[in-house]
Amino acid sequence: MEKKDITSLADIQLLVDTFYGRVREDALIGPIFNNLLAGRWEDHLKKMYSFWQTILLEKHTYFGSPFPPHAAMALTNVHFDAWLKLWYSTVQEFFEGEKADEAIHRGDKMATMFLSKITYFNNLNTKPLI
Repeated sequence: MEKKDITSLADIQLLVDTFYGRVREDALIGPIFNNLLAGRWEDHLKKMYSFWQTILLEKHTYFGSPFPPHAAMALTNVHFDAWLKLWYSTVQEFFEGEKADEAIHRGDKMATMFLSKITYFNNLNTKPLI
C-alpha cells in the first residue's frame, strides 16, 4: 500500500477507526476505553473525526474541550505510552507527509498535556487540607 498524506475526512476516518479498533483490543488501555464508552463508541468516533478534522485539516467541525472527560481518570504515563505507541504506529502505517507528521506531533503534545494536568489534579486531591 502506497502511503500518502492526510488530506480528507475519509483519511481521518481511516486513521481514527483503525486506531480505536486497536485501542479496544489493547490489554492495558482497552478495558478503560471499553468500560467508559460502552454503548457510546459510535458517538465517540464521530467526535474524534471532528476533533482531528479541526486539528489537521483546519475545518472547524469540533466544538468542545477535550480534557475535562479525562480529568478524573486514574491514568499514568504507562497508559499514555500505550496510547502513543498505537497512535504512532497507526499514523505511520497509512500515512506520510506534513499532516501525518503533525498528527504524531499533536498526539504527543496532547498526551503530555493530559498527563501533566491529570497528575496535577490528582496531587491536589491527595494533599491534606491544612
